[in-house]
Parts: sequence; structure tokens; C-alpha cells
Amino acid sequence: MSTVADKLAKKSTRKTGGKQVRLRLVYIDFWSAVKLSFLGAVALAVVTMVSFFLIFLVLQSTGVITQAGDFLAGFTDGAVNLEQVLGLPQVMAFAAVVSILNLIVFTVLGAVVAGIYNVAVKVTGGLLVGFMSN
Repeated sequence: MSTVADKLAKKSTRKTGGKQVRLRLVYIDFWSAVKLSFLGAVALAVVTMVSFFLIFLVLQSTGVITQAGDFLAGFTDGAVNLEQVLGLPQVMAFAAVVSILNLIVFTVLGAVVAGIYNVAVKVTGGLLVGFMSN
């Protein structure tokens, strides 16, 4: 079965001085893709937690939260206290919820992409990758 990648590989007229190897990626292991996407999602979750913490510290130290709380209190006659709503425990709990949801979504997305690639390979023939030694 001849694919477009094979035809393009044959059309290459440039000769190389080193040894060249062409490999075709025709299957992605489902569980390997799930594990790899889970590890990437864990790294993203850690980055999310740290970034929420650092952004909260910067906003608190510059007084932005206090100014926004005073501005909001002017509209609500002091019914809403923004400093209590945007405390460190609330911000970190929200960051944890966002991180857990991202963890689930990215893990499932990695599995779905692997499945779609494995189905698409049946039509396209796979990804052709060339390696060359100098």
C-alpha cells in the first residue's frame, strides 16, 4: 500500500553523506498516552497552585485587593467584604478545584487524542520520521 509519505520520500533527490533511517509511527499505546498525559497534568496542576499563590501574594502586597474591597463596599454599603471572600484559604481551595478539574480533563484528552490518532493511522498510514547520522 503506497501512501503520500512514501511517494514524497521517493521524490527526495538529495543524497546525504551519512546513514539515514526512516521510521513510521503507526500506533500509540493507549495506557502509555494516559500515563504521559497524567504526568503532564500533574505538572500543570503544580504550576497552577504555585501561580495562584504568587498572584494572590502580589495582589495582597500591592493593596489591590483592599482597594477593590473599598470600591465594592461603596456600591454595596459594606454588605460585601472582599477581604473575607478573597482570603488565602479560599483562593487556594479554588486553585485546588481548578487543578483537579484540569488533571481529569487533560488525562482524558490525552487518551482521546491517542485513540483518534490510532484510528486516523488506518487511513493515512502513519507519521513518517527520518533520522540521519552525520
